[in-house]
Amino acid sequence: MMKRPLMMRPETRDQGPGTGAALACESSGLGSFVSGLWFLVFLVAVAATTTAQPTQPTQAAPPDGSRFTLEPASPRIVAQRPNVIPPERGGRVRNDPGWNANEGNGSYVRIEQGGFVNEDTVRTARETASHSTGTPEWKNPKGFERDVFTFARLIFRTQPRADDVYNYQGRLGWWVDYPDADLNFSYRLQQLTSLRTDPDGRVLRLTAPDLGAYPLLFLTHIENMRLSDDHAEILRRYLLNGGALFIVDFWNDQSWAKFSGEMQRILPGRSWTNLNSDHPIFRSVFNMKGDLRRWQVPTMQFWNRGHDWDNPAGPPLQWRDRGPGSQTMYARALFDDKGRLMIIALHNCDLSDGWEREGEHDDYFHTFSEKISYPLGINILFYLMTH
Repeated sequence: MMKRPLMMRPETRDQGPGTGAALACESSGLGSFVSGLWFLVFLVAVAATTTAQPTQPTQAAPPDGSRFTLEPASPRIVAQRPNVIPPERGGRVRNDPGWNANEGNGSYVRIEQGGFVNEDTVRTARETASHSTGTPEWKNPKGFERDVFTFARLIFRTQPRADDVYNYQGRLGWWVDYPDADLNFSYRLQQLTSLRTDPDGRVLRLTAPDLGAYPLLFLTHIENMRLSDDHAEILRRYLLNGGALFIVDFWNDQSWAKFSGEMQRILPGRSWTNLNSDHPIFRSVFNMKGDLRRWQVPTMQFWNRGHDWDNPAGPPLQWRDRGPGSQTMYARALFDDKGRLMIIALHNCDLSDGWEREGEHDDYFHTFSEKISYPLGINILFYLMTH
């Protein structure tokens, strides 16, 4: 797929192969997630990225302080990859209306635009067809295919709830914004920084034998996530042994209460911290400034283009009601005993929609993808990987 060209100095991309190191540790999760070599290489990449300055942009610099400008969309080629074959007639689709969890586990989920994914067999985002405007394809230099950062998304089970009227009775889950968000963000991460990225991404369960090879897991719509005792213990060990979670796109007070309650099962006794916009996580690569509440990214389909942050009496950011307590964005964090950030949750913010749908709406792209979703996502990733 042809992506919007990026205006940056050539030296920001002429770092050569090997600017990112393979992420690896013991698959048991008992070893360190980030080896000394990986940590050193990531710091080098941070330095190379943060010292680079853009050429004179064709547009005014974004008010949030991010230092890149993307030009208008180029023609796009939609990759012709079929979705995973849907279940045969009579097969179980776990998130269809009327699904009863007592009927059995079911391995298929229905994703956006009517596609299907088999949770038991899927391994990469590249296996699933785009449901937006196509995803980019790229290759890394021969011999350095493993010397990359891999965007990893966690598969988890949800418990449908008839009372969850704001989240389609609990049928949303790990697959929201997948696979477009994963591949678009990976592509932009390689384009905007000195890191090389895996062109396929990774999708995995907590029971995956290579879980320990991925020190950062991305999650969406965790409001109805329900982990078995065994899976909760795996996630607890993953986090305490150096892993981190990056969570977005869950809305309202009810969703927060359910999610935070589940986290208490996993990390009992720990308290959430509300991060302000002056926290260093928001300046790790791009110097984002201003009121954190204005970094709220709406779901594209619900965006109210008449919204004005400077007019509190005007229309809301989204025309669809996301539930009580959904109007304000929060960046909430859980730290370990040494002060390492284990989990960051962007509550009331559809950050990954800015990645997934960057080619669908030019105004949405320039308002949210360019100014918030990409710089904020990159900042968070770099901070988690270097602290």
